[in-house]
Amino acid sequence: MNATKWNRMKTLMSLLLIMMMVVLAACGANEKENNANAGANNAQTEQGAEGEPSETPSEEPAGEAGETVYPLTVTDATGTELTFEKAPSAIVTLVPSETETIFAIGGGQFVVGVDEWSNYPEEAASVQKIGDMTTNIEAVAALNPDLILAASTMNAEAITKLRELNLNVYASSPKTYDEVVAKVEELGKIMNMQEGAAEVANRMREVREQVETAVKDAEKKKVYLEFSPGWTVGSGEFLDELLSIAGGTNISAAQPGWYEVNAEEVITQNPQIIIYPDMGEEKSSIVAAIESRPGWETIDAVKNKQMFAVTNDPLVRVGPRLADGLLELAKAIHPELVK
Repeated sequence: MNATKWNRMKTLMSLLLIMMMVVLAACGANEKENNANAGANNAQTEQGAEGEPSETPSEEPAGEAGETVYPLTVTDATGTELTFEKAPSAIVTLVPSETETIFAIGGGQFVVGVDEWSNYPEEAASVQKIGDMTTNIEAVAALNPDLILAASTMNAEAITKLRELNLNVYASSPKTYDEVVAKVEELGKIMNMQEGAAEVANRMREVREQVETAVKDAEKKKVYLEFSPGWTVGSGEFLDELLSIAGGTNISAAQPGWYEVNAEEVITQNPQIIIYPDMGEEKSSIVAAIESRPGWETIDAVKNKQMFAVTNDPLVRVGPRLADGLLELAKAIHPELVK
């Protein structure tokens, strides 16, 4: 597949996935009532779910890592209890964030299957693929995994089918930066890899502290985010929180979730900075859309050429590289303070 075709596909997939997030979020109330797993999670943007996640933010950095005592029982974001008699040794991941997390804490050698979008670290490329947005249930079952890592939102249908086969599925749905850190630590406990998990978690905490310290006295800048052509992100999403941590004010925060851009409202809000993802396109489709919208030439961010591309995957995957995404976001908003 040539680069142009691949870039067009990535853009199309990004828009499709965000549309799915909106549709599934609209259905969330009914699905929660029926104990289903509603929402969306994808290779470009991974987000939380209905209900209380099992990840509880730790107030203090992890200290010396201990050994897991088995049997270990944990409760995931869907409220499902899982008991492990020993550390899992055959793992399948259904979303890129879980692939990245397991590899980061030192469990890559146990990963036997990943989704098509898992492109990091490089070692993931050689692992058997088990589907993309649609999980190949038969392929997963054939790998005989003792742990399947999923998002309780995007993978809702697959989770149900896999559990019907009595397969161990741990589903997560971190909605905040600290919940991502807590998820890393929880997986470290499940895998008896607390030391590796502690290193990752502490590094994430250090980056957050670095950013917060750098921007604590800075004036909040008004920022508009567009992460797919015509779509922005509002309150209640981890990207909104990251923007705040990085010293910005999300002009779209008055409305929750992901939603279509209100072009007139953005003009009225007049953001100082516009941020969009680098999708590898020769000419960003988002920038092209912005330049074509009537009246947007009057926006300060456009007039002053304060439109910045950020690396897509680290910023929108709820895994260890979210720290890198936060740092890049802060540098875009406050380049004079964050190095």
